[in-house]
Amino acid sequence: MMSVTEFQVTFDCEDPRRVAAFWGHVLGYVVEDSGVVCVDPTGTGPRLYFQRVPELKTVKNRVHLDVRAGSGLVGAERLAKLENECARLVTLGAVRVQLLPADDENESCLVMQDIEGNEFCLD
Repeated sequence: MMSVTEFQVTFDCEDPRRVAAFWGHVLGYVVEDSGVVCVDPTGTGPRLYFQRVPELKTVKNRVHLDVRAGSGLVGAERLAKLENECARLVTLGAVRVQLLPADDENESCLVMQDIEGNEFCLD
């Protein structure tokens, strides 16, 4: 049985170059010369491809990225780290949607949107 170990994440978008530049800044990825592909400079993360589609985003994403800004942190320390990263991403054009507070099963995370309204979480 063959298993696939390499994949890319593809974003449908209105302005691929703009969205690629945004995600390049968010993740510290390098935008390739094409302007529509971002790659992890360490080679460990997935390739991101941004393709133009004619329709605008109209509903919630079925799949989203979790940006792991608070890994290993809990409580106030985690919230502070998430808030700092949120502030940085807002300067890039992201929108803060809501804080999902910690509960019995999950630590806190922040729901956000990229510059075309695609949801993602600061986790």
